[in-house]
Amino acid sequence: MTAEPGVTSANASMRARTVWTIVLGFAADPLMRWTWPDPGQYVSSMTQFIKACGGRAFEHGTAYVAGESRAAALWLPPRIHQDEDAPDAIIARSLRPEISEHMAHLRQGIAEHHPSEAHWFLPLIAVDPSWVGQGLGTLLMRYALQRCDEQGIAAHLVSSNPKNIPSYQRHGFKIIGEIQHGCSPLLTPMLRKAN
Repeated sequence: MTAEPGVTSANASMRARTVWTIVLGFAADPLMRWTWPDPGQYVSSMTQFIKACGGRAFEHGTAYVAGESRAAALWLPPRIHQDEDAPDAIIARSLRPEISEHMAHLRQGIAEHHPSEAHWFLPLIAVDPSWVGQGLGTLLMRYALQRCDEQGIAAHLVSSNPKNIPSYQRHGFKIIGEIQHGCSPLLTPMLRKAN
C-alpha cells in the first residue's frame, strides 16, 4: 500500500467516514476499552463521544483527514472548547457503575491539566488499523503543527495510549503530568510550545 496522501479538511459529506475512522482507530485504546469493554457498547457510545469531544472541529474546518480518510484528526482552535456537558452525559448513560468514581477523577485531572494559555487542542487523532505504519498520522500531525507554529500558539493533547507517547514526543510534545485513579488506565497530558 503505497499512496501519496494529502491532508484535507473533512467537509460535511466526509463527516460520517471521519468518525468511523476514529472509532476503528480507538478500538484497542486502553481508556476507551476500559470505559466500554463490550464491543457493541463501545461502537454506539464511541460514535457519540467523538461528536461530543471533537465535533466542533467540523464546524471550524479543523477536522483533517489523510489517505482518503484512512486517518483523521479533530483539532479545536484556540478558545473553542468541546461541549463539556455532552461527554459527561454520554458517560453517565453508558458507564459501568464500578468505574464511575474513577472516571470522575480522570475527568477532573484532565481539566486540571488543561493549559490556561491560548492553544490548539487535539482531542482525537486516529488511523484505521489496517493503515497504521503508512505515515498518515505523522502527516496529519505535521500539517496541524505547522499551523500552530505559524500562529505562534501551543498545542495540547491527552494521550490515552502509552504506545503513542514516543510519537508525540518526536513532534515536540512534552509530558506535563500523569492522570490515573484506581483501576483506570494511565492518561498522559502533553503540551507542545510553538517553534
